Amino acid sequence: MSDTNEGSTAGQVGWGIQLPIQSQSGIFVAPWERQAGPAELLAVAQAADRAGASYVAVCDHVAIPDELVDSMGSVWYDTVATIGWLAGLTQRTRLLSHVYVLPYRHPAVAAKAFATLDLLSGGRTILGVGAGHVEAEFELLGLDFSTRGRALDAAIAGVRQAFGGSFEGNAVEPRSPRPGGPPIWVGGSSKAAIRRAARLGDGWLPQGQPEMGMRGAIELIRDVQREHHGAERPIEIGIHGGIFHFGQPDWDVGEHCVTGGAAQMAPRLRKALALGATQVQMRFVARSDGELADQLERFGAEVWPEVIA
Repeated sequence: MSDTNEGSTAGQVGWGIQLPIQSQSGIFVAPWERQAGPAELLAVAQAADRAGASYVAVCDHVAIPDELVDSMGSVWYDTVATIGWLAGLTQRTRLLSHVYVLPYRHPAVAAKAFATLDLLSGGRTILGVGAGHVEAEFELLGLDFSTRGRALDAAIAGVRQAFGGSFEGNAVEPRSPRPGGPPIWVGGSSKAAIRRAARLGDGWLPQGQPEMGMRGAIELIRDVQREHHGAERPIEIGIHGGIFHFGQPDWDVGEHCVTGGAAQMAPRLRKALALGATQVQMRFVARSDGELADQLERFGAEVWPEVIA
């Protein structure tokens, strides 16, 4: 893997966030996000950039079935358009699709988009991919939901081929400034997704707690690497760091939110890294984009240095 991001390079640990506003699932959306838009999204992304975040992540859905809108929401900004916009308005942080449903796209089309993004962002793009989970969305696009895993495997191979500048005898330019193109991180917490990340990916992005636990998942990645490649290979390992809020708020932050400062946050994050993770995804509870931006900058200045000291 190669990485030109000044804030985090391959072999170094880092932290990142899933951006608010651009995806508004009922599972995690905060009330303030429903009235927010591009200005607030940019304020948060730039705060993460200033704070030294390794990445900011953008979700992907094409169209939400009407029967799922109550649970999933209907607002999902386009992944490529959002990353491209942020590329010109940030300086260091990497731009991650978390995750791009690759079976929805022809591999040459996906490779064209992400190689171009990588060129325009100065080598800061990460293609995070997944198989998808909304069957009705597959049906809308005329795709077979039952074969999505095999489709993803084939698409990853096709994207890597196209990143090399050619796809089945057709030139695909411009190319990424990095040999081999942007890194590909594979999302998912099922055993199949974990094995796919080990076989085909430059990184793994868990989506929920794996049944086998994080330690077991990382051990599986190493075992599969040795099985398929003959040796362990460099791979970014993602982990969810938890839910945090600085200080002692006088409002309800939820029972799972850790409050306080570095003394409360840093030990939990060191434990996560001790499992073998290299990228910790953070979530901060806030009531506005300004409060979230402040949380990010405080975390970057006060907590992360304690975690990696």
